[in-house]
Amino acid sequence: MDSQFILRPAQPEDTTAIFELIKALAEYEQLTHAVTGSDEALQEHLFGSHPYVEALVAECDGKAVGFALYFYNYSTFLTKPGIYLEDLFILPEYRRQGIGKAIFKYLAQLAVERDCGRLEWSVLDWNEPAIAFYRQMGAKILEDWQICRVTDTALTHLANSDPRVNRV
Repeated sequence: MDSQFILRPAQPEDTTAIFELIKALAEYEQLTHAVTGSDEALQEHLFGSHPYVEALVAECDGKAVGFALYFYNYSTFLTKPGIYLEDLFILPEYRRQGIGKAIFKYLAQLAVERDCGRLEWSVLDWNEPAIAFYRQMGAKILEDWQICRVTDTALTHLANSDPRVNRV
């Protein structure tokens, strides 16, 4: 398959297609059980009164075939914002057509335009094709950093763990 594609910022009418691509990503990563959100929540977080994330849509022949979802982080050492790419996914039959490279170029241009100090993302350690692609794009895989995450009941427990710590 060798179709022309367009890459554009997501619009509210793209939300259902993006959520379907999120579920396809979860299937690829064998994490379908982890998808507990909804396209309604995604719509609110992308386009509501207080957006938390931004997204790009890759489209071929009017069909959403890929997406990238990103948000700001911050580097205290650089004292600059950064862009964190939470997810990038392209349907398997549309890979190797330059869509991934176009997404990274778009995000790099956005980071430069917005005076960001870096563009970051994570990759699963077993995803060798992605790791090779990211290295080809100039990324350094930070072997000495580990992701820490608190979710679900552990998050609630942590939030309520010490009554001496109160928010003002």
